[in-house]
Amino acid sequence: MAFTITGEEKKALLAEARETIAARLEGRPPEYRRSPELAAAAQEGGAALSARCGAFVTLHKTGADGSRRLRGCIGRLSAAEPLEKTVRTMALEAAFGDPRFPPLRKDELSLCEIEISVLSPMEKCADPYSVKVGVHGLYLSCHGRSGVLLPQVPVEQGWTLQEYLDYICVKAGTPPRSYEAPGAELLTFTASVFGEGGPI
Repeated sequence: MAFTITGEEKKALLAEARETIAARLEGRPPEYRRSPELAAAAQEGGAALSARCGAFVTLHKTGADGSRRLRGCIGRLSAAEPLEKTVRTMALEAAFGDPRFPPLRKDELSLCEIEISVLSPMEKCADPYSVKVGVHGLYLSCHGRSGVLLPQVPVEQGWTLQEYLDYICVKAGTPPRSYEAPGAELLTFTASVFGEGGPI
């Protein structure tokens, strides 16, 4: 990526994502707290929080049996707004706007861990078999359909490279190996991924 995200900035983004969701559930304005130094850096545009880049927010819910399941994931591949605003917006979308799930309930928030993926600019992939599992995310566009997979997904699923390439076609709703079709475009990107349940 063209910039680095400090541990303090990661913690701020995670805290603000959670506060944004909590405030919506409780029907109140969000209250964001930052150190004076971080607030000043963001105000002056000198922090990663001010960068304009894509980001995804993912919610994982821990079940009664201890299992960890996806509860929502929404993001933008690129953004015209500062990262801090993009993360807040995507946190709300992941909690309340993911069409795969009902809106998050107040009693569920404490059972959810938040993960944020900050994306690098996308690059055209000339050779699909040069993709590195666990490093590259994929974006496939083909015949008016598109799909995206974050870099951590194939690792979490235990996929091989071929399975990863197969599933991006499934995600896009296109036939197998459609990344090789005339007019198809396969793009790769990297991501800085951090969450409440892991090291910052």
